Amino acid sequence: MRQIVLDTETTGLEVSRGHRVIEIGCVELVDRKLTGNHFHHYINPQRDIDQGAIEVHGITRESLEDKPLFATIAREFYAFVEGAELIIHNAPFDIGFLDAELGKLDDSYRPLEEVCKVVDTLLMARAMHPGQRNNLDALCTRYMVDNSQRDLHGALLDAEILADVYLTMTGGQTTFQLSDAYTHEGTQGRGQIERLAVTRAPLPITKANVEELARHEALLDRIAAGNGGIVLWRQSAIE
Repeated sequence: MRQIVLDTETTGLEVSRGHRVIEIGCVELVDRKLTGNHFHHYINPQRDIDQGAIEVHGITRESLEDKPLFATIAREFYAFVEGAELIIHNAPFDIGFLDAELGKLDDSYRPLEEVCKVVDTLLMARAMHPGQRNNLDALCTRYMVDNSQRDLHGALLDAEILADVYLTMTGGQTTFQLSDAYTHEGTQGRGQIERLAVTRAPLPITKANVEELARHEALLDRIAAGNGGIVLWRQSAIE
């Protein structure tokens, strides 16, 4: 399964007022492992940036004057995310801005939710932790994910942090130290997700022997005897 963890920075909060995307950061997960493949661009919005937005991400219009327009990087971005599952914190915000940018171009660009499945980690967090703060910094604290480099928002850094948070929220390994057959990439810190090395040897598969299988069947027989003959494990095997 290919997933893309995505974040953007913008000139302001309201796309309806003509605000634009100024940074896109994406990191790739395949089978829940970070591949090291990413997409990252700063973008010239050809308009002023709200002071409140600058205070959040620190990006000024002057620093973007030599950066490409969205139209220049659109094809590369669309190819990178098309068909993947997008993992986004407060997805309607980022999707709304990106669809608005794509909508300014030709008709070959369909809305992102038509070509990607979208998972909103903010909605996930609210369901898992109702009544609590669920912004990215709060989730980093809750799940012990290192965000010490996050003095300002940045799309690529936030995407990398969100990847760690998402993997932890959905059952990722966070504290168990793996052997030398594995490598620990990225920023070191408590709660960092362990990444499997690309060059690792295949994991061994150990199958139950005849005696173990017989004991397992005997246990299922005892469960069936006390449960009206119903054993979910046997039903699952049949299905």
